[in-house]
Order: sequence, then C-alpha cells, then structure tokens
Amino acid sequence: MKNVRILVSVLCACFVYVAWGQQQASNTQNNWTEFHRTNMIRWNPYEKVLNARNASHLTLKWSYATGSGGNPSPAVVNGVVYIGSADNNLYALSASTGAKLWTFTTGNAVSSSPAVANGVVYVGSFDHNLYALNASTGAKLWNYTTGAQVEGSPTVVNGVVYFGSDDDNVYALKASTGGKLWSYATGNNVTSSPAVVNGMVYVESADSNVYALNASTGAKLWSYTTGGERYSSPAVANGMVYVGSQDDNVYALNASTGSLVWSYATGGGVESSPAVVNGVVYIGSGDNSVYALNADTGAKLWSYATGSYVDSSPAVANGIVYVASGNPDNNLYALNASTGAKLWSYTTNNDESSSPAVVNGVVYVGSYGGDVYAFGLVARNPN
Repeated sequence: MKNVRILVSVLCACFVYVAWGQQQASNTQNNWTEFHRTNMIRWNPYEKVLNARNASHLTLKWSYATGSGGNPSPAVVNGVVYIGSADNNLYALSASTGAKLWTFTTGNAVSSSPAVANGVVYVGSFDHNLYALNASTGAKLWNYTTGAQVEGSPTVVNGVVYFGSDDDNVYALKASTGGKLWSYATGNNVTSSPAVVNGMVYVESADSNVYALNASTGAKLWSYTTGGERYSSPAVANGMVYVGSQDDNVYALNASTGSLVWSYATGGGVESSPAVVNGVVYIGSGDNSVYALNADTGAKLWSYATGSYVDSSPAVANGIVYVASGNPDNNLYALNASTGAKLWSYTTNNDESSSPAVVNGVVYVGSYGGDVYAFGLVARNPN
C-alpha cells in the first residue's frame, strides 16, 4: 500500500511538472517580442483568454505616464512591457501592475518599437543609434551609430538584427556585438520594420519601393515601385508580401518575384501595417476606416468606420482585431475579426494610440499623449 501511495505521488508530481512546463511554454510562445514576429503578420495565435464573447468587458487595469508623447508599439516579454517615449527613454514596466522596473536614456526621442531576443532588448533612437540593452537591468551592451535617426523597429533573426535608418540604409548587425554584417542603400528614409522570411528581408523605403534583399549578403533580389511614399511595414504570409502605401493602396506581391498579385484602393494614404490571419488582411487607412480584405484576391470582406484616420497597425488575437484611431477620435477598438462589428472601445485622454500588443488576456498600447495603457478582464470574486 505504501508503494502504491509513493507511485501515485510520483505520478501526480510528474503531471504537475508537465502541466507547469506546458504553461511556461505557452506563456513564452504568447510573448509579443517585437513590432511583431519576424514575418510581421501581427497575429498572436496563442491568445486564449480574450474572445468575441468577453471582449466587451475589457477594462483599464493600469496606466503609466511617461515624460512625453509619441509612445510607439510595445513589446511584451516574460511579464515585462518594453516601450519607448519622446522623452528620450526606453521604459521597462511590470506587465501586471505597470510599475516601472527600469529606464534607459538615449540622446533623443525613442519612436522605434523594441525587439526582445535572448535576454536582450534592441531599440532605435532619434540620436542615430541602435542600442542593445540587458532586458533584465537596462544596462547597455552595445550601440551602433548610423548616419541619421533610427525610427524603424528592428527585427532579430538567427543572431542578426535587421533595421532601417533615415540615412536611407537597411542594416544587418551581429546581435551579440553590434558588428556590421552588411548595409543596403535605398533612395530615401527607411522607417518600416523589416520582415525576415525564408532567407529574405522585405522592407519599405520612402523612395516608394518595397525591397527584397538576401538576408545573408544584403544583395537586392527585387524591388517593386508604388505611387507613393511608404511608411507601412510589410507582412509576409503564404508566399505573399502585403503592404500599404501613401498612394491610398494596399498591395499584395509575390514574395519570390515581387510581381503584383493584387491591389486594393482605399480612400486615403495607408501608413498602417497589415495583420494577416487565416486568409484575411486587416489594415487601417487615412480615410478613417479599418479594412478586412481577402488575402488571395484583395476583395473587401468588411470595413469599419472610425472617427478619424487609422495609422495604427491592427493586432489580431483569438478572433478579435485591436486597432486605434487618431485625433480627434482617440479610440482603441476591439472589432469582431469575422464581421467587423464593434465589440468594445476606449477613449484615451490625449491623442491617438500606437499599435497594440495582446498577451495573456491583456491589451497593451501606448498613447501619443505619453501614457501607456493595459486593458484586461476583471477577475471574478470566487465567493
């Protein structure tokens, strides 16, 4: 009988350990590590808490006031929110309470969204530098100086940091040391975040081109020219590159050749970066609308009219599209991903919000008024 009890205890312990391990793996997968994952599709497939039935109950969990506006999209990794500010700082905040853990001060505004990989935070600054910081302490590990401000958000893949600069270049640096591997000169500022897929780097430039570069060498593989400047970051899914342009269009290009597959004309410039989920492209436009387009054909599935322009990039999780609208609307929206119906909205207290991130049942977003917000569900009283 004693041996049976020991065996049961061991089996229970193993079960608890396996369950804990699965939960830890799920939490790790659920991280929002950069502007999004390396393909930039802005979709969290691991979100299971928020859904179309309970999103209407979202409420403000906490807010944190930074020293100035211009907060870019946050990264959320292992219980920490990393976000920049126009007050020259990168902030690390507790994801559960909003308490400040540390700050790192650069020489100018931080409008780049940080990328977090292997315990290191990579972020750009208007002081012309890309920084690598210890994710736990904020201590500087290295910095790399470009010829102009670094507005775009970095992407980290296989030990390499890819990012653009307003000096018109795309850079690839060794993630551990900051040593330059290569750079590629475009014809204008590079403010978008690179998408890195299957050994290719896809990035936009304000010279009105989308570029595909060899990830190892920086050699140009192809480029595609649109009719307007480009600030949207490309998303890559199922052999296609999706991107917006200031010429009012959303484009779908063949990822291998750069040939046009389709384009969809909105009523305004498209600075929003697309989210691509289950065969649908979600994107905002300067015509005060959010669009859902068929990813194969570009046919409009639905649109939702906000009260102002939508430069914010949607985030999609568990059947919900989260996106912000600009001044004077100043709302963060949760929309049904299938129908576009509004499930919830929240009006920020000062100007538009950045692009949201969704992790473990909480929506995190920065505001150009200087505040960082976290929204979640109210815990029920067990009694």
